Amino acid sequence: MLLAFKNINHITERNVAIGILVLTVTALVHIFRHPFWGVRLRGFFRRPLAIMALIIALLFFATAWMDAIAWKDAMAAGAEGVSLDARESRSLLDRTFACFAGVPEYEYRERSYSAPLADHEFVDTDIQLTYRHLMGTSQTGHDTLFKILKGCKPAVVIGTLPLIVAIPLALLFGITAGFFGGRTDDLVVYLYTTLASIPGLLLMIALITVLGQGLLQISVGLGVTGWIGLCRLVRGETLKLRELEYVQAATCLGVPPGRIIMRHILPNLMHIVVITAILAFTGLVLTESVLSYIGIGLEHSWGAMIDHARGELAREPVIWWNLVFASSALFVLVLCVNVVGDAVRDVLDPRVTVHD
Repeated sequence: MLLAFKNINHITERNVAIGILVLTVTALVHIFRHPFWGVRLRGFFRRPLAIMALIIALLFFATAWMDAIAWKDAMAAGAEGVSLDARESRSLLDRTFACFAGVPEYEYRERSYSAPLADHEFVDTDIQLTYRHLMGTSQTGHDTLFKILKGCKPAVVIGTLPLIVAIPLALLFGITAGFFGGRTDDLVVYLYTTLASIPGLLLMIALITVLGQGLLQISVGLGVTGWIGLCRLVRGETLKLRELEYVQAATCLGVPPGRIIMRHILPNLMHIVVITAILAFTGLVLTESVLSYIGIGLEHSWGAMIDHARGELAREPVIWWNLVFASSALFVLVLCVNVVGDAVRDVLDPRVTVHD
């Protein structure tokens, strides 16, 4: 029963990953063909630093996508004498890493710690290693580089899935409050003010405790608590947009409110949504690391690696590489996404003139 459930999860992840790739490519094609937004976003590619950051960020996203595409080998599924690791579903990332390593990833391990590129164990130098590991190994002998690559999927999922929950909530409540005003506005303001008065970390811990500890549960918890800031921005911008002449003219002509919102309000809010989503990504990734650090995060994330590395710093000699490489991966991803977000904000700023 458990194996069947895992298999369904892998199939779902694979389908979702393929669907996201198709939707992303389709959306980018339509955006770049748009007469206004296409010109704006093409200005992004005249920024060398932003292009470099985008390439590095896309490598992280591609690694996470490869880790979501998993399937089970037909021959190994029921073969006698095959290890349990070989019978589990293995992702495209696992198989690619195995090709470069020369052996399956579950065999590319040692007995215990080894330093980067060392040929012997770190603690007992008399024991020779079977392989040389670029970033060393963990306490269980697993390759640190492989663990860093496997941590890309939790980081990317935690950075994007809560936005799928938070953005619709923020748009729904923010546009409704700003456009209709009155008691509706008072109710929405009361709602997000009440939620904002609760410490965000404590609210997340409470939600995760109720929902359970898992990738989906943590994403939902982060999404439910992360829509307040964007809702305030959307409400304020909608209050300004509804007073513009073309919106007032459409109202006087008897255009339904829903049509006004879809044709005039929502398109003028998308630059705020895009910029906020890009910058919120980094905050979500760092929040998951904090949750893992206090013991309620994800098992194979970079935050969990940093949490496990706390005890390694007290050893003699110090096991430094797991902490350094996990922190560096987190830092590079957050930095690159922030650089891309700043560049996107500049090219979408209506006060800046963009020449194609």
